[in-house]
Amino acid sequence: MKALVYKGPGQKSWEEVPNPTIIQPTDIIVKIVTTTICGTDLHILKGDVPAVTPGRILGHEGVGTITEVGSAVTSLKVGDEVIISCVSACGHCDFCKQGVFSHCLGAEGASGIGWIFGHLIDGTQAEFVRVPYAETSVQLLPAGVTPAEGTMLSDILPTGHEIGVKYGQVKAGDVVAVIGTGPVGLAAIATAGLYGPSRIIAIDLDANRIEQARTFGATDGVLSSDADWKQQVLALTDGLGVDVAIEAVGIPQTFTMCLDIVRPAGHVANVGVHGKSVDLPLQDLWISNINISMGLVNTNTVGTLLKMVAQKKIAADAFISHTFALSDIIEAYDVFGRAAETKALKVILTA
Repeated sequence: MKALVYKGPGQKSWEEVPNPTIIQPTDIIVKIVTTTICGTDLHILKGDVPAVTPGRILGHEGVGTITEVGSAVTSLKVGDEVIISCVSACGHCDFCKQGVFSHCLGAEGASGIGWIFGHLIDGTQAEFVRVPYAETSVQLLPAGVTPAEGTMLSDILPTGHEIGVKYGQVKAGDVVAVIGTGPVGLAAIATAGLYGPSRIIAIDLDANRIEQARTFGATDGVLSSDADWKQQVLALTDGLGVDVAIEAVGIPQTFTMCLDIVRPAGHVANVGVHGKSVDLPLQDLWISNINISMGLVNTNTVGTLLKMVAQKKIAADAFISHTFALSDIIEAYDVFGRAAETKALKVILTA
């Protein structure tokens, strides 16, 4: 089969590799129908995730058709179309029993990390993928939800919802700011709207991204390149700051921006994947009573979000800006990596 193989920082190749095989009785083999590229894949290619070693097939999102099932798999069958979760869960360890699938102790190659696809084992940017712990790590794709829509539920929608909105404790009447309106930031905006905030402020360097954010539910937009961006945000509140600031970029500057605009007793929810350390000025923050949260998605709200997508309460297809053949993945990476120029959101790769 063909797959996108990581060759080291800055290097990748679409090449022939061996087909995956059943290793554990709880495995399934899935023929990929649609997959996509994540900002995390770009971080990997920059060398920000040293656990990813040369030779690894990248990708942790996708929808596909089951072609083979392990002997212990009883609730799935060959021919089923499934959404592959970016987080694998054994379903039996202490963390899984708490719904903290992101720290599954049983996940292959991991020491308490549920994100293994394209990280610690081969991922989904390939013609076929082996899925461990299949019965607790995939969702059947329901009628009325397309594979492309389903792919948005592998990662970005649950990540924006769980790590941004749920961890940020967004509630009715809140003023929410989302810094960084890439796909995950837009997912936070789209799902924050389910909780009834009074305002959702999109903050980004890119005017086009801000306009896109309005279509996902942002009520206001602020260009972070403006010298008075902070004053613009405060003017949209009562002057004390936002109730919830969601960081969706993954660089020190945007985390600091969240600290600058959150109100006393507010919430900062960090969603971005950081490759560098961030200064935390506790000498100033300790008296502010703010809550700071962060984490790896658990994907334990995928079932709920899938219902919302099926009922058209969330327009999952709106995240898709470009479609490529899977064999054109190198071109797709180029387009996705130059999002400011190409206006790319999520690129869908179809087999």
